[in-house]
Amino acid sequence: MQLFSKTIINWYKHNKRELPWRDVNNPYLIWISEIILQQTRVNQGMSYYLRFVARFPSVNKLAQSEQDEVLKYWQGLGYYSRARNLHKAAQQIMGEFNGVFPTEYSDVLKLAGVGVYTAAAICSFAYNQPYSVVDGNVYRVLSRFFGIATPIDSGVGVKEFARLAENVLDVLQPGLHNQALMEFGALQCVPVSPQCSLCPLISNCRAYELNLISSLPVKKQKVKVKERFFNYLFVEFEDKIFLKKRNEPDIWQNLYEFPLIEADQLLTVSELMGNEKFAALFSGIENVDIVGVSSPVKHVLTHRVIYTEFITIRISNKNKPLESYIQVPVAEIDKYAVSRLIEQFLEKL
Repeated sequence: MQLFSKTIINWYKHNKRELPWRDVNNPYLIWISEIILQQTRVNQGMSYYLRFVARFPSVNKLAQSEQDEVLKYWQGLGYYSRARNLHKAAQQIMGEFNGVFPTEYSDVLKLAGVGVYTAAAICSFAYNQPYSVVDGNVYRVLSRFFGIATPIDSGVGVKEFARLAENVLDVLQPGLHNQALMEFGALQCVPVSPQCSLCPLISNCRAYELNLISSLPVKKQKVKVKERFFNYLFVEFEDKIFLKKRNEPDIWQNLYEFPLIEADQLLTVSELMGNEKFAALFSGIENVDIVGVSSPVKHVLTHRVIYTEFITIRISNKNKPLESYIQVPVAEIDKYAVSRLIEQFLEKL
């Protein structure tokens, strides 16, 4: 166990990437980086991290900001519940911990959106406390090195790998150990075609010995993907368009979107004109001109595939149903946080 950690740490010192959140002990900055990187690759997340901490450099700044602005700075990263929880947790810290980021693992774990992985990362990186971190990279390294075929997405597997991570942890330098192990999985023990001949662990790697590199780690559960069909209405009235915030507990909660007709398929123009929701939305308007229909767009999320068309419509006057939407000058739409799907449509205007 000691040799494993020592080897990983030695590799890390010679191969680690220079990252802005690394080699710092500011728990706030570490927290932000870990939340961003939960579902985002380092290369993609770097610019978002720098922009986010420049605008919200402290817990206090984040807590005092409007959620709409926080979501706007998160736009494009996806998994927007992360941003909502960051904002909520910042307010927790101000209210429950007098504005000071908590130092106890149990208190960090109480923060909105913080699970055992994030709490362990913060406490080990910022405070050098002996908590082991287990993420996807760590699962892969441990399962291969020790030759463990227990599914990592099973209850038994989670407990087994948590115990193993604790056993290999260098308790004298847990922050360095965790950083090294995660980086080793990200750069050396990669998911596909790792360069095993250059690996410092090769002589003791069980998966390499048994030719199981491509088989480990094991997952048993397949993600069930649901298809949805969004018919977005880009409604133009004079120099303005219509937006509404998604308030329901669904994808893109609290982001803004165009009037939406969700159906069991993408609707043709004739089907749209005969749709009850469409008729209700534009009742009493003298002229409703459909001036363009985009090509179908396939937008892939973790558990959903969204098929979308954007229908551009010009109207001659407003009505009561449209009063539930906010009117936004086209030139000011960048002020509103929208999904990446809508952002890509707007980029083409």
